[in-house]
Amino acid sequence: MDQLLSGLKAAAEVTRLRLVALLARAELTVTEVTQILGQSQPRVSRHLKLMVEAGLVERYQEGTWAFYRLADRGPGAALAAGLKQLIPHDDLTISRDFARLDSVLAERATQAQDYFAAHAAEWDELRQLHVSDETVERVMLDALKDFGGDERVGDLLDIGTGTGRIVEIFAPYFDRGIGIDLSADMLAVARVNLEKAGIDNVQIRRGDLYALPFADDSFDVVSVHQVLHFLDNMPAALGEAARVLRPGGVMLIADFAPHQLEFLRTEHNHRRLGFTDDEVSEAMKQVGLMPRAPQKMRAPKQNNADSLTVTLWQGIRDDEQLADRTSHNKTDAV
Repeated sequence: MDQLLSGLKAAAEVTRLRLVALLARAELTVTEVTQILGQSQPRVSRHLKLMVEAGLVERYQEGTWAFYRLADRGPGAALAAGLKQLIPHDDLTISRDFARLDSVLAERATQAQDYFAAHAAEWDELRQLHVSDETVERVMLDALKDFGGDERVGDLLDIGTGTGRIVEIFAPYFDRGIGIDLSADMLAVARVNLEKAGIDNVQIRRGDLYALPFADDSFDVVSVHQVLHFLDNMPAALGEAARVLRPGGVMLIADFAPHQLEFLRTEHNHRRLGFTDDEVSEAMKQVGLMPRAPQKMRAPKQNNADSLTVTLWQGIRDDEQLADRTSHNKTDAV
């Protein structure tokens, strides 16, 4: 009852109801909110602080920026969802807010497109070397649907989300998704792509894959798409990803099989030139994952010496296997 009353008090003000309407459509920074509402930064910050404390709004720090969005978890989420439905969208003030919000989102899109255009050539060069992105996405999606069966997956984490493509195509098959990446530029692209697609069950966050900002056992599925070859410590990354995976959950990893294209290391910052099935399977076992049979996706031109093979590895979180392995390691040490 105290939580409900606190939430109602926090929402019972014109500016804060306007914030409910705005944050239900997009996650915004304080600067963006001030542009839309035409109010001072201290006043906007004070309103947002009250709403965060009441559980109506969530705040996420991203470097020197902080993003706000309507809560979708916790005791205030139900009230926030109810208020969202009650907002009169034909109200003149709300309509003007939405028009200014559209301008802010359009500016975001322009900045994201500029970044994407600046890097398009190098991405196109890589795409020509391996099977199409659509094929890889279809194989990963089939694996997700196979894991979920007839039910939607609960919570999904996409590590190194980049442009947000994986969470975008997976969105109809999970209740709640989070895409995490260390690049602020890529996160800006992802936000624009998800807004354009009208996807509202995904959050985009900045974070380090070696120190994920989530509690143990938080997700039913963890996806890692074309990320591992940039890392200098693949086993550590898998260990951290397995930590946030729930028992019985699945990890989906798509990356390159071993190859000899050294220019990918020197020109595109690839740390590793692919991974063997044994290497990935052993790393999975070490962190309590039970490997499934890998799936190979080869480029159409098999006689092309520069073609790359993409592999999908799957691992199921198996605590008994991890306990057995830990016990054996202790015995060996003795």
